[in-house]
Amino acid sequence: MTDIAALRAYLRGKHGMVEDFPFGPDPLVLKIGGKMFALVSLNSRPATISLKCDPLHGQMLRDEFAAIGPGYHLDKRHWITVTLDGTLPDAMVRDLIDESYALVYKGLTRAVRTYLER
Repeated sequence: MTDIAALRAYLRGKHGMVEDFPFGPDPLVLKIGGKMFALVSLNSRPATISLKCDPLHGQMLRDEFAAIGPGYHLDKRHWITVTLDGTLPDAMVRDLIDESYALVYKGLTRAVRTYLER
């Protein structure tokens, strides 16, 4: 997935998602319930997206795909950074986004999940 507009459109489709720029003009930070689930570096070429990931799955991905590395400036065990250079199928990038969103959503308090489900 190299088309940033398509990437942002997919991310915007996540229920309860909020875009933010807490660190300045880059990266774009996407949150659910006040918790980050994706960081998109809009200024790097190729673009990158950092996503929360199960530690074992993340290690397997890093071992198998050159475009997936440890989370840049994040907890390397729980985050991966995906280089959007076109070497990974779009469906795989969307699945990784979905996994990150689900992991963060699952970690929200019951009160926040209830609020988001309204």
